[in-house]
Amino acid sequence: MPFITNRALPRRTFLKGIGTTLALPFLESMVPARARAGTKSVLPTRFVAAFIPHGAAPGYYVPKSSEPGFAFPYIYEPLQPFRKQTVLTAGMWSQSSENPPGVTGADHFVAAAYLTAVKPKKTAGADIHCGTSVDQVIAGHIGQNTLLPSLQLATEDPGSNSSSCGEGYSCIYTNTISWETPTRPLPMEINPQTVFERMFGDGSSPAVRAERRQREASILDSVTGSISQLMPEVPHTDRVRLEEYLDDVREIERRLAIARRASTDVPTDINVPYGVPESFHDHIQIQFDLLALAFRADITRVGAVLFARDLTSRVYPQSGTTISFHLGSHHGEDPGQIAVYAKLNRYHVQMFTYLVQKLAGIKEGDSTLLDRSLLLYGSNMGDSNQHLHYDVPHVLVGGASGRLKGDRLLTYPSRTVPTGNLMLSILDIFDIPADHFGDSTGRLVGI
Repeated sequence: MPFITNRALPRRTFLKGIGTTLALPFLESMVPARARAGTKSVLPTRFVAAFIPHGAAPGYYVPKSSEPGFAFPYIYEPLQPFRKQTVLTAGMWSQSSENPPGVTGADHFVAAAYLTAVKPKKTAGADIHCGTSVDQVIAGHIGQNTLLPSLQLATEDPGSNSSSCGEGYSCIYTNTISWETPTRPLPMEINPQTVFERMFGDGSSPAVRAERRQREASILDSVTGSISQLMPEVPHTDRVRLEEYLDDVREIERRLAIARRASTDVPTDINVPYGVPESFHDHIQIQFDLLALAFRADITRVGAVLFARDLTSRVYPQSGTTISFHLGSHHGEDPGQIAVYAKLNRYHVQMFTYLVQKLAGIKEGDSTLLDRSLLLYGSNMGDSNQHLHYDVPHVLVGGASGRLKGDRLLTYPSRTVPTGNLMLSILDIFDIPADHFGDSTGRLVGI
């Protein structure tokens, strides 16, 4: 039998169909029999950075103790089942989100500073300047052999749900967290249909894709023959994994079709992009499903997710609150309003946990995608009522292929450790040499 020899399926095995290329997930058959003992060395580590604006409710996101077995604070309780792979932080300083010395104006430009640790240049024109974001540095090292070096996902149209951009600052600073270079921001994709076609529709012309949608033909249907030929060539464990993977693709296609049909019934005075679910809850989940699928198929190894834009007026009914995001962040130091805002913050963490749980449920080799990923979830502010950029919440989740130890709280003196130190330490985890990053003053102690 071929599986006791040194033969193996290529890691980048594709199924070809009409206008379609379907990448396969990791299968045991992709590892030569004589190398199976060293499987860990051929499996990549993935990275996700998720940004949420407007800080967090004071008193609800910092643990009371860092002793072993410490209780997760209210906002982070959804991550409790994954505490062994979670590192909470306290005291981080988003210094790069503060206005430069001598510069006035609002500070709602800080999304751009999140992964760059660089203060954006104050300009409303085309001469924008920030820094290269950490996700793009990582993509430059581990994303060049994948179909997509990185994926940038969002859930909010830059033209809606937000009252304005930062005073005197270009809107681009609020529209993306990914910067390929200091002058080249990358757009965040809000349409899951577009993301899906980037992942699986390479080689298709728009006319071919439109025709396929019109006749409601599944992408998988066009590769059925290739799948049938491949199944007998792989062992039972790979067949099960392949069938689960294909089921995931079909489920995403089904949900995209529902979103597509729903978007045609939207009133003309509401701007809902084609194929985008109206509900944030559904939207963020399908974006995370696509990201997990892209990791599973090794289509990309790096993702960035913009949960919302600064100044958004969006309301999240599934959170159990009726406050709009930005208005709720200005709680006036009222304990009752802070508690309501904490409930909204917790809901956002719950949605992030959806991705964590998804990755934890996907086997890869002798572990899971969560074991082989590093996820960063953070904000630009601490107490958003006062627009304070110190004591900002940042959380790391995942095993990072054995490079990150969880179940810890890392506490630092307030206004002392810039977020650039965290970004520099993340580069260390990916074995990317760097002496500094953004406003870093050194590595993050204890990580």
